[in-house]
Amino acid sequence: MARNSETDELVPPDRTLLGPGPSDAHPRVLKAMATPFVGYLDDYYVEVMDDVQELLRMLFCTDNEYTFAVSGTGSAAMETAFANLVEPGETVLVPSNGYFGDRMGQIAERAGGEVVTVDAPWGEPLDPDDVAAAFDRHEPTVFGFVHGETSTGARQTQIPELARIAHDHDAYVIADTVASLGGVEFRTDEWGVDVVYSGSQKCLSAPPGSSPITFNDRAVQKVHDREEPVRSWYLDLEGVWEYWGAERNYHHTGPTATTYALREALRMVEEEGLEDRWARHRRVAGALKAGVEAMGVPLNVDDDHWLPTLNPVQVPDGVDDGRVIDRLMDEHGIEIVGGLGALSGDIFRVGCMGNSARPENITHFIAAFGSILAEEGADVDSDAGAVAAARALEE
Repeated sequence: MARNSETDELVPPDRTLLGPGPSDAHPRVLKAMATPFVGYLDDYYVEVMDDVQELLRMLFCTDNEYTFAVSGTGSAAMETAFANLVEPGETVLVPSNGYFGDRMGQIAERAGGEVVTVDAPWGEPLDPDDVAAAFDRHEPTVFGFVHGETSTGARQTQIPELARIAHDHDAYVIADTVASLGGVEFRTDEWGVDVVYSGSQKCLSAPPGSSPITFNDRAVQKVHDREEPVRSWYLDLEGVWEYWGAERNYHHTGPTATTYALREALRMVEEEGLEDRWARHRRVAGALKAGVEAMGVPLNVDDDHWLPTLNPVQVPDGVDDGRVIDRLMDEHGIEIVGGLGALSGDIFRVGCMGNSARPENITHFIAAFGSILAEEGADVDSDAGAVAAARALEE
């Protein structure tokens, strides 16, 4: 462990975080996290919670009252969504096109749901025709999809159409935006999604542990009408809302430091402007995409469903992806990761999220990545990659 031998203080290494999360935290967020604690029902902390809720409504593009931050990581927010909306014996439709769609199914099963899947290849979005056929065949009451699949770098398109299909069958729609919210366009109310959850450490560049979620009135009513209690005490919406709702009664101890940090991260989103932030991610990630493609290493995803915040760069033939990842870390302090599940060994996953989505990070990565690939025997043109990335950043 890296630490100062005289003071025993932690001394983390200097990293450029370009993996699937966390992303680099802005100094303002770190400063907010280090400010003094108050009690979790202190009037000041309640005001901070109020700010967080209002800022999250801006982020989700929603007017939903039940908008708050789960005290846990994005997986806790996922479990909050499914544990509350799914009753034992209900049929739940989830996607099979990525690692986190699979996790949806695992969580829905633990909530007592009967899980069925709608299929698509890893790296491709769900086809609305396939979703409609799955509804006709299985008549699920809850349907989940992943907006930005972290394992593949694919973005789910045609969301309003998917929501319409579900609502035509009186079903409820849950969207995973852990790798996309704040970096890619998502409009909760306009697109008709009932429950949306995310994470704090990716496009928001806050520390993990305080995860955004929103329920519309229709979804909240389903929770109120349950015949059986939610199987999780900690994540039961009605209990949690005792803390986040108007009365602010004790339910659990709020994570003060991470809430402070989330509030500051959300203030930075508001200051930048949400649509401008979406455009920044697309521009900077576009330079990354242009750079790797110009050097001869394509992305493993079609342009029409490319996810700017997570870029699946193909591993060139004959190259050991683990060696490249290790060398980027050891020689340049750059963190990227390899593929998950069906894409293990086939792709590098290169994130472009939040405070990490900066031009200087991309030019640093393209230069280091190209030189290492060439040294590892790949047939690449690292100079062409650097030129293309720089040109894209100038546009």
